[in-house]
Amino acid sequence: MTESAPRVAFVHTGAVVIPPVAELARRHLPAATTVNYLDDKIVADLGDPQRATSVPARLEALVSAARDAGADVVMLTCSSISDLAAPTAAAAGIPVLRIDEAMADAAVATGERIAVLATLPTTCAPTTALIEERAALAGRSPAITSEVVDGAFAAVAGGDRGTHDRLVAEAIERAARDADVVVLAQASMASAAEGVVVDVPVLTSLEPGIRRLREAVDAL
Repeated sequence: MTESAPRVAFVHTGAVVIPPVAELARRHLPAATTVNYLDDKIVADLGDPQRATSVPARLEALVSAARDAGADVVMLTCSSISDLAAPTAAAAGIPVLRIDEAMADAAVATGERIAVLATLPTTCAPTTALIEERAALAGRSPAITSEVVDGAFAAVAGGDRGTHDRLVAEAIERAARDADVVVLAQASMASAAEGVVVDVPVLTSLEPGIRRLREAVDAL
């Protein structure tokens, strides 16, 4: 890291997450310079067999651009590309963090029955895999269930945040009946949890992810 203020780059796959991430970065990393990189077609292309193979190289290009612009560390804010963090970091030569890793660790530490909710299939599988990875590192073997909340993504993509939040809230209530902890796989789902009252923790990625980023920056 240079002697000046640390530079942190965020790589996003959707513009909706940029404002809340920026606010948390201002709160937890007030001395850092932050920069955002966006490819808002990555999630869609992951579901297209002809374009999915292009995603690793595109992500590497974004992270390399961040490195060339002076970034000391990069954080991926999308769970759909979490599994690409390690190879991208190796290629770019700088740390690449996953915003949902701290959430996964918290889920593993909380209970043996973990329910994962997502609004996109391309996010559900990587989040489940991440929890399995972190559980193995912790020497645990939780039972993980998952659900893609039908209709929620289409609603929010069409500008209907109210319907999205209602559908996700209903899914949280269902999942909480048979789980020790509920994990919301996408940062964009966090608003749906605000009005839900259940007897188990409902975990989101942004706050714990940025806290872990702060730890990484402090350690540089």
